[in-house]
Amino acid sequence: MTAWRLLGVSLLLLAGGLAAPAKASEDVLDGLGFERTLGDRQLLRTWHRQKALTHAPAKIPTHGRRVAPRNRRITEQPEPLAAPASIGPVSVATAARRDRYAPIIDAEAARQGVDPNLVHAVIRAESAYRPSAKSHAGAYGLMQLMPATAKRFGVRDIWDPAQNIRGGVAYLRFLVDRFDGDIHLVLAAYNAGEGAVEKHGNRIPPYRETRAYVRRVLEYLGAA
Repeated sequence: MTAWRLLGVSLLLLAGGLAAPAKASEDVLDGLGFERTLGDRQLLRTWHRQKALTHAPAKIPTHGRRVAPRNRRITEQPEPLAAPASIGPVSVATAARRDRYAPIIDAEAARQGVDPNLVHAVIRAESAYRPSAKSHAGAYGLMQLMPATAKRFGVRDIWDPAQNIRGGVAYLRFLVDRFDGDIHLVLAAYNAGEGAVEKHGNRIPPYRETRAYVRRVLEYLGAA
């Protein structure tokens, strides 16, 4: 065999040996979704870049605003307010005033046939047993009599504790008779006037103050 022929065979064998690995590389890259038209090195760089993008965390656009970190501390919500406590015993000062006027209250209630516990509950709600109490509406004394009501029931000195109690108990006696002993209507009328109760069909008027007053006196009455 001539030298030229040997050289040609050698070149063919060398070309065939190199072609197989290249063919295998192209098949692997084809399996990864790359086209053969790209060079091996370019395919490798593209594959690394695609892998990096696939595993990179997604970025949320901030539109120029600062985004709070994911692990920010959440402030705990405050506990809901507790329900109001039930009516407890009177204070020391109120108890002292109650003891001072209790003989007059009990005697007047017995004389006019009114439950003394009801009279005490009304006085506690109206003035806390303070004879000098005066409301913004112009009611006076222990039982917070309006001047017209005081005059109606024969009270000459609205500031005198005995007269004030006598007039207030007389008004309660009148309301008990007027509303057939319905304590809810009696208290509503004492607060808003019997005319307001009658105007609303002998029901507690839809006044926030009056409804709260009825509840408060009933609570005091239950604690008596």
